[in-house]
Amino acid sequence: QVQLVESGGGLVQPGGSLRLSCVASGRIFFIYAVGWYRQAPGKQRELVAAITSGGTTNYTDSAKGRFTISRDNAKNTIYLQMNSLKPEDTAVYYCNADLAADSNAFLFNLRQKYWGQGTQVTVSS
Repeated sequence: QVQLVESGGGLVQPGGSLRLSCVASGRIFFIYAVGWYRQAPGKQRELVAAITSGGTTNYTDSAKGRFTISRDNAKNTIYLQMNSLKPEDTAVYYCNADLAADSNAFLFNLRQKYWGQGTQVTVSS
């Protein structure tokens, strides 16, 4: 089994910063792309940032210039550095990983997607 566990959320004032972490554990051979998503009350879950296994990143327009996604492959950990936070960034943040469980799955490109349980980010004065 695979688990993704997010941490680092909390309450922060507008203009502040938070660093979210997502640790993947369990039966993992290779992690392909990883994304950070968020879901605000009454809204659909949206992709905030993503990073491929090669380090290519992309961001939603609202995150560009303020958020940075990164990964430490040796630790199976993905980070989201969030700066200049705004009240509209308030949401539950989830990480999502696309991975191969073993060498056979990797060889035949058999990918599985996993979600973490989410971490609350609240931006408020």
